[in-house]
Amino acid sequence: MVNHPDLLVGKETSDDAGVIRVREDLALIQTVDFFTPMVNNPRDFGRIAAANALSDVYAMGGVPLTAMNIVCFPKEDQPIEVLKDILQGGLELIHKSGALLVGGHSVDDPEIKYGLSVTGTIHPDKVMTNGGCKAGDHLVLTKPLGTGILATAIKGRFVSPEVEKEAIAWMTQLNKEAAESMQEVGCHGCTDVTGFGLLGHVLEMALSSKTIIELSASKVPIIETVMEMAQMGMVPAGSFENRKFCEKLVDIEDGIDPILIDILADAQTSGGLLISVSGAKVDLLLEKLSAKGLMHSDIGRILKSSAKGGILVKR
Repeated sequence: MVNHPDLLVGKETSDDAGVIRVREDLALIQTVDFFTPMVNNPRDFGRIAAANALSDVYAMGGVPLTAMNIVCFPKEDQPIEVLKDILQGGLELIHKSGALLVGGHSVDDPEIKYGLSVTGTIHPDKVMTNGGCKAGDHLVLTKPLGTGILATAIKGRFVSPEVEKEAIAWMTQLNKEAAESMQEVGCHGCTDVTGFGLLGHVLEMALSSKTIIELSASKVPIIETVMEMAQMGMVPAGSFENRKFCEKLVDIEDGIDPILIDILADAQTSGGLLISVSGAKVDLLLEKLSAKGLMHSDIGRILKSSAKGGILVKR
């Protein structure tokens, strides 16, 4: 562990990004994320990967400032047009966020990978972390679940073009306006839902904030056809690993469909923000999200403080 008076967020809490103060009224947010394609269209892949990397800045409550491309590409095995489409897709989302692309690095690799290193800005007093949850808070989610399952189905061409289009639309939606709403209201904590699934990221919040969190499974929004695809066996291996990792600290109420639990553990790509907000401010947050045309769902409560931390999943 590195101790420094200006290191506001390091690696100790498994937060979405690191934060360092550079002056009394300014801190820098730093993050990096990249992965292999989860859809068949190169430009869509670039857009999704960029949105996913930018989301880490939004989850900390900040504003993206600059981005740098990270690319692995098999130059002998793939046409250069594929790389151009990936980079163009990423640039589209970088521009949409208001950030500037300032460079990057590429490697000749047998497997395509793409993502971004992103630097953002925030006032030191407004940094959001996954450890800010307080007893009595509500937990608000700003995108539906199921992109991991649908990505598996898309690659296998098991879904219709309409379903694929909807999944891509969710994965390329920036969390920019959700983060703005969160800061306008004044919330306690936040993370984004990505590779560890909803259960994994809620558990991180519970452990970091030393609380017991109750999830209402029936209130969690799910993308259309995800339940059907999960019942067909399209749940990726990473989702089962998430469920196994969480099981010792997750108490599941009897009678909940095991397939629904698989979806709660589904490894997401570019998921929504998971915001912990006081009961006194939750309606205001929901109003602001609605005014921006954003999906939202009040999916849980922070029940109480606990030295150990954990999750209760209710129907």
